[in-house]
Amino acid sequence: MRDVREWMASLVRFLKRRRDPAVVHALRSAAAATIAYVIALRLSPEAAPLTAPLTALLVVQVTLYATLTNGIRRVNAVVAGVLVAIAFSLLVGLTWWSLALLILASLAVGHLVKVDEYVPEVAISAMLVLGVTTVGDTAWARVLETLIGAVVGLGFNLLFAPPVWVDEAGESIEGLARRVRQLMLRMGEEAAGRTPVEHARERLHEARRLDHDIVEVDAALRQAEDSLRLNPRVREGLLHRVVLRTGLDTLEICTVVLRVLARTLADLAKERDPERLFASETGAAVERLLSEIADAVVSFAVLVTAHVSQSAESAEERLASELRQAAATRDKLAQLLLEEVQRDARQWQLHGAVLTEVNRILDELDTEHRSRRLFEELDRTSREQRERLPRLTKLQERVRRNRLTLARRSR
Repeated sequence: MRDVREWMASLVRFLKRRRDPAVVHALRSAAAATIAYVIALRLSPEAAPLTAPLTALLVVQVTLYATLTNGIRRVNAVVAGVLVAIAFSLLVGLTWWSLALLILASLAVGHLVKVDEYVPEVAISAMLVLGVTTVGDTAWARVLETLIGAVVGLGFNLLFAPPVWVDEAGESIEGLARRVRQLMLRMGEEAAGRTPVEHARERLHEARRLDHDIVEVDAALRQAEDSLRLNPRVREGLLHRVVLRTGLDTLEICTVVLRVLARTLADLAKERDPERLFASETGAAVERLLSEIADAVVSFAVLVTAHVSQSAESAEERLASELRQAAATRDKLAQLLLEEVQRDARQWQLHGAVLTEVNRILDELDTEHRSRRLFEELDRTSREQRERLPRLTKLQERVRRNRLTLARRSR
């Protein structure tokens, strides 16, 4: 009975992780490799054509864009290695010194044909082909198996389009925003009271650790961006990519400014130890302001990751309201800090720095600033795409015009 419960628990955990990129990649790769092996058994003269499933295994990626780019590079790498092996087999055969020359030549050819991370595959293919007796038959069989594996891998993702990882990237962005919120709330609570220097330094370390979270979110966002490229199920892939990317850039700037704010509060705690960081009313205003900014950070993340226009509008209204409230609290805090500096001007630079840093975060979260930056990024990305792929851009514009024409006729 215990084994059954453990098996059921494992099944539940697996089902919960069914959208995990690692699980999806494993299932798709296994299916594609099996299909490639079955096809190669019928077409290849080899008894065990394992090159086909190996190629399919390496070609199939989590996203369609990565599959296409990896498939082309891998086929180029294998074909280049086979050609190098045929040339060496005709000239010198297999010896210890010819093997060394073969590896050097294969690596050089791999860089020349620009196969990127598949440069070692050129040397591997060359060594496998050169190490057999019937070089000619094995070489062409290996090329055939590689083509089978690549075609199966590409066709698998074309027929069964891989998932779009936008939701996972959105969850990562919202998770980052909530971690920023928790840190800001703790900093506000400590700023309102008598903060030991050790606690202020701990908040500074937590702010620095947000850099690691930024790296993880950036990796999730890159995967989402690749899943949007060339995906037949996505129409506005460019818009999704730009919205998420600019949103993460804004949050990254906010975390940097938050780290600077944590350093300012740590320095202020060191200078004023064992006194309070601020006067009682000023500390309460700092706590309230950081709490309001923390809520605005989460609302900003929700706005960035909202898909439905109605939810996006409500998120934008909530963000604008929270920013107005935070701006009013900021103005009150500025007046309180001015009065406190007039009474005691010993740490006026640090007081001014606190105000400057919260101002910077509010400016970054401002809806008008976000819209302006979003349009600028869209223009820049579209311009780069037109310059890099002019024919594809013309084709997309022609398809868009045809859709508009059909829509008008249907009306």
